[in-house]
Amino acid sequence: MTERADATLIALRRVLQAIEGNARAIARTSGLTTAQMLVLHALAEQGHEQPRDIARRLGVSQATVTTQIDRLEARGLVRRERRRIDRRMVWVILTDEGRRVLAETPDPLHARFAERFAALADWEQAMLLASAERLARMFDAEKTEPLPGIEDPGRATADS
Repeated sequence: MTERADATLIALRRVLQAIEGNARAIARTSGLTTAQMLVLHALAEQGHEQPRDIARRLGVSQATVTTQIDRLEARGLVRRERRRIDRRMVWVILTDEGRRVLAETPDPLHARFAERFAALADWEQAMLLASAERLARMFDAEKTEPLPGIEDPGRATADS
């Protein structure tokens, strides 16, 4: 492996350690997983949303969000309500207890990152976002689409 690849992986491990430590602290404080907290935070902005919209905002499948909503509903932190106009549609609504848990469970990593990220110049923010998205695609084993600029040895080319 090259020096840059090693240094990049070490930096990524540091990021993962910070995220995992923060997740453990949140779990100790609230008894919730990071995924559950993300759903609550998504709901806090609007107060209510449809599961599919939460899934889109969080970049996960609707099935994943539904599982988290089931667990949050069992704890009384959210409730489901059918829409009056279209009974097929369901709103997920943040309860007062859900708001209380959010207020009592600070996310210091998120707050610190958001504050420091906001202080960066626009071009730096764009560069970090592009780099993070590129890294995510590099680690996503499920995607078969090759990354721009990286040849996929498993794919046949037009020349072969």
